[in-house]
Amino acid sequence: MRIALGINVVMLAGGLIGGLLIGSLALLADAGHVLSDVGALALGLFAASLAMRPAGPDRTFGFQRSEVLAALVNGVALVIISVLIAVEALSRFGDPPEVAGAGVLAIGLIGLGGNLVATLVLAGGEREDLNLEGVLRHSLADALGSLGVVVSGVVLLLTGWDAVDPIAGLVIAALILLSSWRLIAEPVHVLMEGAPRGVDVAALGKAMCTQPGVVEVHDLHVWTVTSGFPALAAHVVVEQGADRDLVRNRLERLVKEEAGIEHTTLQMVEPDRTGELVTID
Repeated sequence: MRIALGINVVMLAGGLIGGLLIGSLALLADAGHVLSDVGALALGLFAASLAMRPAGPDRTFGFQRSEVLAALVNGVALVIISVLIAVEALSRFGDPPEVAGAGVLAIGLIGLGGNLVATLVLAGGEREDLNLEGVLRHSLADALGSLGVVVSGVVLLLTGWDAVDPIAGLVIAALILLSSWRLIAEPVHVLMEGAPRGVDVAALGKAMCTQPGVVEVHDLHVWTVTSGFPALAAHVVVEQGADRDLVRNRLERLVKEEAGIEHTTLQMVEPDRTGELVTID
């Protein structure tokens, strides 16, 4: 992310200066998205440093969800940027300004090269990390935006059709909006304690009930603390006189093999002679 941040700062300066000098909305739209990348990368790095801080009595999981919050902020920022670009593009259709196609093409090619390098660097990281995935999607949308700028420059050079510039701005806005969807949906799913993607909680509960010594499993909860950190908690009713430690070990192994969950909290319960359930410490 530090490498990608350096690349984007250089591209931001070039895009803003070029867009203002040439008067191209496509370039300014692309520069606006690069600005969001710079903010996303800075926020991502800050969130990553927070997530590494140790847990304490007030925050027993530490600051690990700071990365999820950073991804959500980045997703909302992308939506806002796409709306602003679309509004400006629509306002230009009535009287599109004259734009220098050669300048648009040159700066677009430089931006495309820089964005591709930054995207490849980020793609080499841990893709399960929502924080990194958010920054990567910013960078990928930026590369697509730069491609739109290049196409706009080529059309301007060949035809002189100035309306292609706001059209390119609208296309870039649409690409940015599409890239924001997962950045909003996934963090909200995590913050709402949703089950990890790919884990069938009902099937997992039935599999737990088939283990020897298990009578019933209830209050089964499966959630994600942060990217790559799923957790499970449940009450397990065991047969009277069953080896509770053995049952717990079997269940923990099953949950790890079936769902990839290592962080488990299993409260073992067994009925006493009257049929009442008794919690076992």
